[in-house]
Order: sequence, then C-alpha cells, then structure tokens
Amino acid sequence: MTSASRSNVVSSFTVVKGAMISETYAVFAAWDFALSKRENLDRLRSENFIGAGSATWLRDVAKVLNRRFEPEGRDRALVMLAKSGCGLDEWKPLLLWHMTRDEFLVRDFLQHWLFPAFDGGAFRIRSDEVEAYIANIGDRGATTEHAWSEHTRKRVAAGLLKIAADFGLLRGSIVKEFASYHLPERSFLYLLHAVREEKLSPAKIMAALDWRMFLMRPSDVERELLRLHQFRRLDYQVAGSLMQLSLPCTNSREYAERMVA
Repeated sequence: MTSASRSNVVSSFTVVKGAMISETYAVFAAWDFALSKRENLDRLRSENFIGAGSATWLRDVAKVLNRRFEPEGRDRALVMLAKSGCGLDEWKPLLLWHMTRDEFLVRDFLQHWLFPAFDGGAFRIRSDEVEAYIANIGDRGATTEHAWSEHTRKRVAAGLLKIAADFGLLRGSIVKEFASYHLPERSFLYLLHAVREEKLSPAKIMAALDWRMFLMRPSDVERELLRLHQFRRLDYQVAGSLMQLSLPCTNSREYAERMVA
C-alpha cells in the first residue's frame, strides 16, 4: 500500500507509541542522505546510536519513523534541520506539522476536536471525551487497520492527549489542561512557506486548518503577519478586501536552508 493510499488509514500503533520527539531528532540528526530510508533504519536497528533502552523500543522507533516520514521527499527539510542542529524549540512544531501529513488521526484530532474545544473556552480535557470522538472517527472518512476494542480506544485517547502534551499544547499528567502555547517566529515562517505551497490566497493561508494544530485562530495568524511585516521579516499589505503577501523564500525547503545558514 502506498503512503498516498494510506493517508486516511488510522494506526493505533503509531498513536500509542507517541510523538517520539527526541528519538526522531536523534535519528534525523544522524541521517545519511547517501543511503536509502531502509538502509538508514537498518543502521539504526543494528547500531542503536540513539541509546534505546531495549531492542523492542528500538524496533518500534524504526517502525514508526518508517510509517510517518519520507526523508527523501516531503520531509527532507525536517531531516536537514535536525542534521544542522536546529534548536529543538523551533524544530518541534515543524515535526508536528510534518508527521501529520500522513498521520490522519493526530491531524484530525488537533484540527477538528482539540482546537474547537480550545476555541470554545474549554479549560480541562477528559479522556472519555476523546474516546467519544474516536468512536465516530469513521464518520470523518477514516478507516482503521482493524476493529478497535474498548481497551484500544482508551489507549488511543490517552495517546492523543499525550502527543498534544508532548508538543506543549496541553499540560498536566492525569488531568490535561490547555497550555499557553506560542509558535516560535522562525517556525511560524517555515510553516507559512509550507502552507503557501498549496497555492492559496493570503486570506485562505490565514484560514488554513493547519494553524489550528498550534491553537491559532485566523486573527492570530494575521496579527503575527502584521508583526513580522513591521519588523521586515515579510511583506503583508492590506487594502480593503485586497491582501498581498510576499515571503522571503520561494518554498519551505529554501527557508529551512536559510534557518541554518
């Protein structure tokens, strides 16, 4: 099955295994573009250069990375940034964006459940509320690799909440609450380039669902555009209903190269 045909397939395995932020960064920092993805992951399994505590966890890391990322394709810039020593605070939001290109449930949960809860003024998030969302995931066009038991749904709900917490969107251990999240400036600019690659108008860029994954409303995006225009990081002009947006680079990969230049 190709990655394109899997884009709406929900895997409980990857969600339960979690964000794997430090592991992914370490693997990508040691990535060799001269080797294939399979060769790089084989080297990870044989050398354990990330210091995994068990052979099982090492195998799981390789399996999740194989499922989530295409380092030779759409995720090359993410790998390049890790190899160049990009700071983890700036890299983490980009990891979230890249992993959700092929992680339907995480993307859908953040965009269509967690953000509406945040936007509606919710303060605390309960696991049973997430379980109810998961029970209806098929209505959102997703298919599971196999039928999920009640136990699996509970584990997936807990996994989604932990992923959101690992990326700084939520806080707390047993009871989760919304955190005060701020997207770093250069991370915002990278994502702005990435969203623009969809050939959207400035208005549609501001309204893109991807910003919801960082708890940003369209008004928040525009406020950041105006701030960055003021500091000459980009050019954003508004005249009535007309908007013009000019970014410093032609695409996200070129901007990534500028980030580590």
